[in-house]
Amino acid sequence: MRKVAVIDDNSDNRLIIRTILEDSYEVIEFSGGLEALEGFKRNLPDIVILDISLPEMDGTEILRRLRSDEQLKSLPVIALTAHAMVGDREKYLAAGFDDYVAKPILDMKVLFNTIQRWLPG
Repeated sequence: MRKVAVIDDNSDNRLIIRTILEDSYEVIEFSGGLEALEGFKRNLPDIVILDISLPEMDGTEILRRLRSDEQLKSLPVIALTAHAMVGDREKYLAAGFDDYVAKPILDMKVLFNTIQRWLPG
């Protein structure tokens, strides 16, 4: 089963995402970026869903660290954010994220279909 890493400091958000995905993917949860970067050394995911607003290190910094690591740089990373203003999608894609999903996730198909774009089959 393919692995989806979810990095979000809000346990309710992680629960919602796990509920959406757990029948089709192994979901690995992290509450922060440092925890995730360490965890990826032991349990490498196939794709990352990364909240932008995290307390210790924001999602853009975590993405920068992922992209600078030889083992992790090719992981697809989906930005997950409540910042859903005009232009935000383009801003995060320009920052190096592979895709973007706005919170709250009102339609579970949106998240599922976004992951499917990056993990076909």
